[in-house]
Amino acid sequence: MKAQVALLSLFAALIAVSAPVQAKGCLKGAAVGGIGGHVVGHGVAGAAVGCVVGRHRANKKDAETQRADNATPVKK
Repeated sequence: MKAQVALLSLFAALIAVSAPVQAKGCLKGAAVGGIGGHVVGHGVAGAAVGCVVGRHRANKKDAETQRADNATPVKK
């Protein structure tokens, strides 16, 4: 229990001093990771990893969309 409180405090401190970022993908990933982590006994760690994975997937999807938009020929 003490380790979970310490980890949660660490995450809160990191969030407080970090620059503002977009949460696109993070919230859904954190929810899924938190549930999965809770099942195996590491809910907070699962949420943190889920956030990172969700953000990675959102960035990847944005990059693919941007490439597709740039590949479209412009009519004159």
